[in-house]
Amino acid sequence: MMQDLVVHGAFIVYAIGLLMTFGLILTWVERKQAAIMADRIGANRAYLRIPFTQIKLVWWGLFHGLADGLKMLLKEDFKAASYDRVAYAIAPWIVFTPVLLVFAVIPFGGTLVPAELFSGSPDIASWFGDRTYAMRIAPLDAGLLVVLAFGSITVLGSMLAGWSSDNKFSMLGAIRSASQMISYELVMGLTVLGLILIYGTVDLVDIVEQQSGTLLGFLPAWGIFLQPVGAVLFIAAAQAENRRIPFDLPEAESELIAGYFTEYSAMKMGLFMFAEFIEIAIIAALFTTLFLGGYNLPWMSDAGFTLPGGHFVPISHGAAVVMQMVVFLVKVMLICSFLILVRWSLPRFRYDQVLRFAWRFLLPLALANLVVTVVAVWAIQGAGA
Repeated sequence: MMQDLVVHGAFIVYAIGLLMTFGLILTWVERKQAAIMADRIGANRAYLRIPFTQIKLVWWGLFHGLADGLKMLLKEDFKAASYDRVAYAIAPWIVFTPVLLVFAVIPFGGTLVPAELFSGSPDIASWFGDRTYAMRIAPLDAGLLVVLAFGSITVLGSMLAGWSSDNKFSMLGAIRSASQMISYELVMGLTVLGLILIYGTVDLVDIVEQQSGTLLGFLPAWGIFLQPVGAVLFIAAAQAENRRIPFDLPEAESELIAGYFTEYSAMKMGLFMFAEFIEIAIIAALFTTLFLGGYNLPWMSDAGFTLPGGHFVPISHGAAVVMQMVVFLVKVMLICSFLILVRWSLPRFRYDQVLRFAWRFLLPLALANLVVTVVAVWAIQGAGA
């Protein structure tokens, strides 16, 4: 139906615009936050001049991301003397595209009822009728499985980039990337299994809705309180999946020049780098959805707030939609800032330390956490029966 096309088209435009904006802003945040941590000024040179005036809009160096994008677009696209043309060309897109697709199943708001949202315009309200929409692009019941499936595709792009470049440093980076991502994907999968056991679903909307309740009568029923060890394991494995310090061995400048994309330049290299910053936002969105109550505040639902003691505070549908979208964005931005804080706080591991950390520390801890979760769920369900 046309109404469905309009709503989902708006969701797609919003999601793409949101991710591109996050990718742009996070390049500035990384520079500025690193400067603050190192007691430096940071990015402050790029500016836009108002036409026919001498007024320069510096805005704390916010235009550095735009300058980077223009530089990537306008630079000459150098290629290796010998390379596989097809694999070399599609590798950046195999890395970049799945990162965008993951967001398709992440809910960035509650249930949208257009007739209530446009109640002041009877014609628009009657056109939508009684239709309701979950605020995500793809309403899939198996959303969490789709996240894991799409997230595992990016390793193929890294491997193709390293192999097709016909460069020993690129090939080493690709080998490192493959083994590292497979190792930490296993840890992430075991961590997510604990949440699936607790919530009994792989639908991300259901997971968020179940986090709207309370624990012990006053504590938000967020995943981070139910799975504190799992939350730490997930954020560590996700950082390793994104190949950022201290896990950036696949593109270690001091050893491999630029790793698997050493032979890339111009916008092809820009796609690799831009995908990395967008993936920061994706990791933050997933962590928010799984462990921080998603788009809801504590005790909040689509209808309003159910406070401890049973007191209910209703809110209008429009206010709920706006509040949920803003809450989701604020949570994502805070997690992004934390991930950048980690990136500028820890030293780079050796590659043997990266794999040892996954197989000898995180994996046993993830298995222990899963066993404890299974026993706890079984005991609670048995007591309830």
